[in-house]
Amino acid sequence: MIRTATAIAGLTLAAYGVWRLLELGLDNLVATVTWLVGGVVLHDALLAPVTIAVALVAWRLVPRHRLSQLAVALIVLAPVTILSIPVLGRFGARPTEPSLLDRHYWLGWVALVVVVCVAILVGTFARGVAARSGVTEGGDDGQGHGRR
Repeated sequence: MIRTATAIAGLTLAAYGVWRLLELGLDNLVATVTWLVGGVVLHDALLAPVTIAVALVAWRLVPRHRLSQLAVALIVLAPVTILSIPVLGRFGARPTEPSLLDRHYWLGWVALVVVVCVAILVGTFARGVAARSGVTEGGDDGQGHGRR
């Protein structure tokens, strides 16, 4: 029931988006299709091979018990970094428009990196404390005790 309702809502919103896109004219439709195709080509030709290469290098160099922390960091930081390239590089900034790209985006990105790394460290520490205290990784022994 919930899946059906969600599917209907998603299809309805997608149809509305396509309808609005078609209202914008052929030039916008061509530009949108170009960006979509370019995104798929960029992903398959560049991002996927780079991801596989990073994973292979990490598999050989990073201790096995640290791979999950590295994966979390990469899953969060890689897409955010890629998406923020335009503002980090200040592409499109104009001296005549001082309110455009007027923030310290590098500072925000560094703050995100610090928050992610601290969260990973806290999670790793909490997991270690839980393991030493005898709490199971699943958090429950099936009887609500959370201990082995």
